[in-house]
Amino acid sequence: MKVDIIKIDGKKAGNISLKDDIFNIEPREDIISRVVNWQLSKKRVGSHSVLSRSEISLTKSKAFKQKGTGRARRGANSVVQFRGGGVVHGPVVRSHSHKLNKKIRKLGLKSVLSSKVKNDNLIIVDKLDCNGKTSSLKKMFTTLKITSCCIIQNDDASVSFVRAIKNIPNSIVISELGANVYDILKHKKLIITEAAIKKLEERLI
Repeated sequence: MKVDIIKIDGKKAGNISLKDDIFNIEPREDIISRVVNWQLSKKRVGSHSVLSRSEISLTKSKAFKQKGTGRARRGANSVVQFRGGGVVHGPVVRSHSHKLNKKIRKLGLKSVLSSKVKNDNLIIVDKLDCNGKTSSLKKMFTTLKITSCCIIQNDDASVSFVRAIKNIPNSIVISELGANVYDILKHKKLIITEAAIKKLEERLI
């Protein structure tokens, strides 16, 4: 499958042949969902916690004697039934991450890349360079009708481009090694440099 390569200002710079088994498969929404859930689970801190009965800072002694008071028998004040007592079966500090097979993760990335091609939301550029001004980059994005984009580069983006893109909302620049389903899916347009395409294909073969 051949796709046009353009410059960042929208002018044509040639074309490139993309591998069909990566950019032209039938997108699997179920696989994409699994990969996104896996990513978000890994991002969760899991620091939520409550105090159990053993962690409550109250006396562990019996509140009053067992017999002779006319009251119902009871133990310490730290039990869950009383105000200030511990919480039973509450959340504890833990990791929310879970395992996901490498084949599934690869298929998820292939599916989301193919969906961008299918919806005409993939843009391949020869290089990422600008004069360092955000206003100029905004004009270029307006020409390309870009309002939200994920940019994948192979450490070939200029310092001035990275500095300028930081001031544009709904835009993110990541390396080819950091290409992931969640960031690609979160942004409407996907911009990939020609060098990053080759590295991405080597990674997903």
